[in-house]
Amino acid sequence: MANLPNAALPVGHADNPHTWSDYYDLMQGRPPRETLLRSLSGFDAELDAGVEAAGAERFARFAVDLGCGEGRDTAELVRRGWRVLAIDGEPEAIARLQARSEIRAAMAANLLETRVQRFEELTLPANVDLINASFCLPFCPPAVFPDLWQRLTDALRPGGRMCGQLFGDRDSWAIYDPMTHHTRAQVEALLHPFTIEMLDEEAHPGKTAMGEDKFWHIFHWVIRK
Repeated sequence: MANLPNAALPVGHADNPHTWSDYYDLMQGRPPRETLLRSLSGFDAELDAGVEAAGAERFARFAVDLGCGEGRDTAELVRRGWRVLAIDGEPEAIARLQARSEIRAAMAANLLETRVQRFEELTLPANVDLINASFCLPFCPPAVFPDLWQRLTDALRPGGRMCGQLFGDRDSWAIYDPMTHHTRAQVEALLHPFTIEMLDEEAHPGKTAMGEDKFWHIFHWVIRK
């Protein structure tokens, strides 16, 4: 395993001096993630080509933003007119999300619902168009992950998309039992039942958002059901 000596601890680890508040402060104002934008481009291309389901409208789609954090991806979805269910296990994340001016407007227009809910307790509506899981799934405990993945994929409608990140087995944080990491073969097996529209792997030394040394091994993906 290519772990760095004294590698950074994940946010939320008992021995990490940084808090989720610190992380949210650093994420504030950052643009939406590329995997979300790729997913949205796929929907737009289908509409432009006239292959969307009969009666579908560009501004009537429904997304779940899982692990929404302070809202960088949620804000992009509501800006485009999507209805969104934003979920996070940290109450502070939802409080920060609701404090954003564009989010307050979306809630007033009934475009946004928020929920504080952990992976173990997650419940989802049926026929979701898009599930956005940006950098949150690795924080699901390994014992819970198979059931979580099944619930996510069951919630997608045919033609729906899911996007996000999974951490690889060479990632520095793979030594921490509460986190879930995957080999390349395991990632491919998870995504195999779907149309894979994007699967990018990166593995390199780098920094965490807090500026600490870390070896990153990440899979970025977009799938279509």
